[in-house]
Amino acid sequence: MTEQDPLLKYREQHKHRLNYMPWLYWSLKPKNRGWAEQWQKEYQAYLMEMETVEIGENCFISPLAHIFAEPGRKITIGDNAFIAADCTLHGPLEIGNEVAINHHCILDGGRMGIKLHDQVRMAAYCHLYAFDHGMELAQPIYQQPVRSQGIEIGQDVWLGAHVGVKDGVKIDAHAIVGMNSMVTKNVEKATIVAGNPAKFIRHRD
Repeated sequence: MTEQDPLLKYREQHKHRLNYMPWLYWSLKPKNRGWAEQWQKEYQAYLMEMETVEIGENCFISPLAHIFAEPGRKITIGDNAFIAADCTLHGPLEIGNEVAINHHCILDGGRMGIKLHDQVRMAAYCHLYAFDHGMELAQPIYQQPVRSQGIEIGQDVWLGAHVGVKDGVKIDAHAIVGMNSMVTKNVEKATIVAGNPAKFIRHRD
């Protein structure tokens, strides 16, 4: 084993940690910052070449995330955002500045898209689907027409772990959605909601 082997092994483990805890990227020590920035620069360049994706400055995108943005389903990502491992993102998606998407989240923009305003915080295992099937008994579900109204998440909204958001929903700025909730209706500004279906708990102020 060469002298560098332990350092290389440590670097791979550090990458693995960053994939699942991306917020650590911005607090790396100088000795790790160099290789981490180069790693991200190379991966983000590859992603923008392969998919219809625009990525802002100083972002972290895990190579273990699944990002699909064919023509007509563009994904834009603002500055200082992160996307953790095992997320699945399918455009159209508009992701603002300082947005955090933690591991195992699923965002599918359907036809009308999903918009995340600045500073949205999304805990692990959130699911946002901007489309829905018809449910008439006359034919099987898979043959039903698919609709899409879009989803909008306002500035500084926090979605707790395992939150689901239904197509057509708008969650206004500064709202909080409790863990394991299913949001089926619009959520007012600066309110806390929770449950399945999510219901009003209280105002933040």
